[in-house]
Amino acid sequence: MATVSHHARTQGDHARAHDRDGQRAREGRVGERGETHEVFNQPPPLEEIDLFCTNAPLVEATRREGGEWVMERASALGRFVAGAPTRWGELANRNRPLLHTHDRYGHRVDEVEFDPAWHALMRMGVEQELHALPWRADAPGAHVARAALYMTAMRADAGFACPITMTFAVVPALRAQPELYEEWAPLVTATTYDPRSVPAREKGSAIAGMAMTEKQGGSDVRANTTVARPIGAGGPGGEYELTGHKWFCSAPMSDIFLVLAQAPEGLSCFLLERVLRGGERNRFHLQRLKDKLGNHSNASSEIELRGALARMVGEPGRGVATIIEMVSHTRLDCVIGAAAGMRAGVVNATHHTAHRAAFGAPLIDQPLMRNVLADLCVESDAATALAMRLARAHDDAEDDARGGESSSDAQLFKRLATAVGKYWACKRAPNHAFESLECLGGNGYVEESGMPRLYREAPLASIWEGSGNVMCLDVLRAMAREPRSWEVFMAELDHARGADRRLDAHLDATARQLGDFEEIQTRARRVVEMMALALQGSLLVRNAPAPVADAFCASRLGGGGLEYGTLPAGCDVEAIIERHRVP
Repeated sequence: MATVSHHARTQGDHARAHDRDGQRAREGRVGERGETHEVFNQPPPLEEIDLFCTNAPLVEATRREGGEWVMERASALGRFVAGAPTRWGELANRNRPLLHTHDRYGHRVDEVEFDPAWHALMRMGVEQELHALPWRADAPGAHVARAALYMTAMRADAGFACPITMTFAVVPALRAQPELYEEWAPLVTATTYDPRSVPAREKGSAIAGMAMTEKQGGSDVRANTTVARPIGAGGPGGEYELTGHKWFCSAPMSDIFLVLAQAPEGLSCFLLERVLRGGERNRFHLQRLKDKLGNHSNASSEIELRGALARMVGEPGRGVATIIEMVSHTRLDCVIGAAAGMRAGVVNATHHTAHRAAFGAPLIDQPLMRNVLADLCVESDAATALAMRLARAHDDAEDDARGGESSSDAQLFKRLATAVGKYWACKRAPNHAFESLECLGGNGYVEESGMPRLYREAPLASIWEGSGNVMCLDVLRAMAREPRSWEVFMAELDHARGADRRLDAHLDATARQLGDFEEIQTRARRVVEMMALALQGSLLVRNAPAPVADAFCASRLGGGGLEYGTLPAGCDVEAIIERHRVP
């Protein structure tokens, strides 16, 4: 009843305003006494809200997946991010990073100048342990807890999340070289942020980056031509000089980087410090900053290594295997980031349409708009459930690894489901951002609305750490190498069997896809899409409110339309929208 009365009051208020404005126009009174700029029929600002507690799917998933102990902390962060950090995100994107290769006298400096707002965002991320909570917290569900905080903080800006993610993800990779792990883990997990270009040991903290791709290879990192020449004996933990050119290096002002280069034994992984222990700059030169579609607050660069000093991480010739642990965790954050972007789109779309009238009624009460909004809400709900389940998969895998299980069911599920989820959630994000933008009409196309930044940001996660084709091939590779991973994946889905006939039929159809390996690479996108929808459907049927689960199964599994806003008749769109609206 509260929902109906709220809508009735809103509709009545807008209708009265509409009639009043129409009457004034008919009487020729608009424009009198300088009233041409009177503002009406515009939504109020979204201020003083709790970005975590108003996100019902995230609150539920945090509790369900084992991170309940972080709820109060996440709520405090949600209130904080809705204030100053939102403004920091706007400033950091408006005032883009500037590259300074030389000083006024001609000395090489290789510095990137950021707006102070960028450093404020980075400080927030580090102090909130977004870069290190699972490695610092002695509590179950630490990955889930971090995901809740991370998804909430990303509402301020997605750009700063890049170095935060890489710093978080470097820790598992460093474990391949125990002495380097002992040296650097305390620095990359420290909770102080210091942007100065001085040795990390002097600062007591470090931000990490990575540099894998080269212009001739892109995703095919085995085509890298950067050469690693051993200094002395070389080998694991040994020193090398790296010479080559990296096509993409995000956050180039980080303190350390994991870099792939060709050692005499083959492609290997190396840890490179930007500022060496004595204070001198490493031979790590910034060539230019990329002029990107989005992600404007974050500097992405091309770098040239001219005999840069580095130390080998892991075994020679096993660089991809070493760095893949970092990649797994960055892929998790791609899914979390996609879900965060969808949540931002839903909040802006539902808020605008609730306070914007057209043709005598609020937009949110008009049937076709309700269909669009509800469809966007369902997608956001599904992405959030997926991201948080993947976070728990990382918790479960960590627990098994500590127990000495090297290839447990939890680890197999994490490996396969992360690749599946990364493909699908990141593919869905761009059109979700566009459709959310369109709900605001022309207002959404204006930079001040924040929607263009959301739209520009959306494609990045699908490209970063493996584009769509790479992810699909990775799914096939994971199942080929560990055939049991498919059984583990299906066991997760089977928890929902019998609850919805449409889901049951989809699970059977998905299993048939994997039973036919003829030309499976050609069908890989369809196979992975079906796996992702099966996983999301299973999660929603088990855990989401009935209107959400029913709408998902009816539209995603039951043959719905290709665009958002094509939910079939009978879906409880009002309940779905109300679940996602910020009061």
